[in-house]
Amino acid sequence: MAIIVQKFGGTSVANAEKIRRAARRVIERKQAGYQVVVVASARGHQTDELVRDALELNPNPPRREMDQLLSTGEQQTVSLFAMALEAMGCKAISFTGAQIRMLTDGVYSKAQIKSINGDFIRRELDQGRVAIVAGFQGIDMYGNVTTLGRGGSDTSAVALAAALKAEECEIFTDVDGVYTTDPRIFKQAVMLDEISYDEMLELASLGAGVMHIRSVAFGKRYNVKIRVRNSGNNNPGTIITHEVPQMEGVLVSGATIQKDMAKISLVGIPNVPGTAANVFARLAEAKVVVNDIMQTEVSPQKANIAFMVGTSDLQTAKEVAEDLKKELNCDDLFVRDDIALVSVVGVGMRSQYGVAEKMFGTLAKAKVNIDSITTSEIRISCAVGIDEVERALEAVCLAFELDKPARQRKPV
Repeated sequence: MAIIVQKFGGTSVANAEKIRRAARRVIERKQAGYQVVVVASARGHQTDELVRDALELNPNPPRREMDQLLSTGEQQTVSLFAMALEAMGCKAISFTGAQIRMLTDGVYSKAQIKSINGDFIRRELDQGRVAIVAGFQGIDMYGNVTTLGRGGSDTSAVALAAALKAEECEIFTDVDGVYTTDPRIFKQAVMLDEISYDEMLELASLGAGVMHIRSVAFGKRYNVKIRVRNSGNNNPGTIITHEVPQMEGVLVSGATIQKDMAKISLVGIPNVPGTAANVFARLAEAKVVVNDIMQTEVSPQKANIAFMVGTSDLQTAKEVAEDLKKELNCDDLFVRDDIALVSVVGVGMRSQYGVAEKMFGTLAKAKVNIDSITTSEIRISCAVGIDEVERALEAVCLAFELDKPARQRKPV
């Protein structure tokens, strides 16, 4: 029998009625002839509540103990889910990450999955049970509980689907699927029927919150078809899968904005081998996550380097940059914390031209000044003033017809 993995987020299991509703979805799949594995998150805001409890007792709690604590939220959910299914006449059994031997490295709070023993789950599936697994958690080689960090339950679900060679991994959430952009900002946004892994990876890295980047990367690596669906209705949702030829006919699939960004520019650094390596080694040592990087040569002796960081890393990045300014005898140091990114993403950029021209022309017509530009094979990002970014997003969405289904858009 084919296996389906279904993941239910915290809002989908927030109370008894929502757990019953999720359980009915599981039973529907069982009745359709599938073996079903469920991955569940902690209910509602339970994880946040546990964090508050910990910080009340210790403002700097040990990471091992935090993982031990936070893993209990998912454990409660899966037990309650199993009870609900049993009450509805469906045999079920719950597991922690440790019980299915979801082995991770030993990095507390952001562990990486190394392996999963699917035999425990297959044995229960063959007995006619639904297997319900606590998401977001595993164990290291010494038996310590670890958590996978942000988006961990999605990652657990896709990893399980890969290990079990599931036909599909359904991610149930509180939205109908993946939209062309954030419908809270651009109300005419439309839902996508399908999107490639590469496009979803870019959108996730640029702030689209519907899927976490790690789970999409897992899906791409192990060829797991992912479907994002709303737990509150029967809409088919959005399929995330490998790129197919017809996807190239769509110039831009989606657009995003990131507001929690800042830009640091080191002006007039020595234009010699090893300077950039030194800059980013120092930032890495300080655990600063660097986003887009821009370097320009201004003379045979001097160059400029600029990079984007999240505002949460800004203070640390500024301290590192100020030290580097002195050590490298830079001409100047500039910091912008009033900046944001507007980006467009689409695999059609690989084979079609005109995207950059349309993007920059659209922003010019909207009187939005561009601070800097970065690109990838399927992405163009422009740094703009934070007070202009939503206006920029709306202009770009209209220019690329992201208010229409792909089949209704005009060719470039």
